[in-house]
Amino acid sequence: MNDDIKQFLLGGEGWIFIPEIILRTFIMYAVILIGLRVLGKRGVKQLSVFELVVIIGLGSAAGDPMFYKEVGVLNAIIVFTVVVLAYKFTSHLVSTNKKIEILLEGACTCLIEHGKFTLDSFKKESLAQDEFFAELRLKGVSHLGQVKLAILETSGSISLFYYPDDEVKYGLPVLPALFSHKKQEIKYNDYYSCSFCGNTELIAPTKNHNCKYCNRNVWVKSINVVRVT
Repeated sequence: MNDDIKQFLLGGEGWIFIPEIILRTFIMYAVILIGLRVLGKRGVKQLSVFELVVIIGLGSAAGDPMFYKEVGVLNAIIVFTVVVLAYKFTSHLVSTNKKIEILLEGACTCLIEHGKFTLDSFKKESLAQDEFFAELRLKGVSHLGQVKLAILETSGSISLFYYPDDEVKYGLPVLPALFSHKKQEIKYNDYYSCSFCGNTELIAPTKNHNCKYCNRNVWVKSINVVRVT
């Protein structure tokens, strides 16, 4: 039983390996700090795809030598050095060549223009409508008529440019209670927004009306309230 407990706690190593684990961890901790200092001061949401690859690679290189005796600390430091140098070289290429920058980091994408979705851009991005609406609500947006331009940045964040209060249009509500009231039959003359693309039209009573922008026929009553800031 004692041997089983020892195997469970220590694996194949003995108690004498514990101080070595502590030393290895301190060494790799210092290497990580130095590596991140060299990489710069960017937050996780600001990291590009290839920078995330670098961080994951550094994490793997740092973790194994901390508790695997067969993995040498010097080997891990060499891996760290190579990865950091490769990152620096790639960063130089990105800063000097626009095609490489777009290849590695992608390009920003316009998601909303003049109060409605740019459908071609949404097809390219794996962004669900509910997820996007949640992002808009977090930024104080209650309907698309408040938004002049929405851009998905290469970092994954969304930049919004708003209409002034006196230029706010009727737009598709992003509030769940309002957006859920979808309809095909229009009973009252009013402004309605296409639930698929956000296109807004003044529609007279009708059994069916197709959107001029995407040809869908499911509508939500538009609102034109200004943003509360």
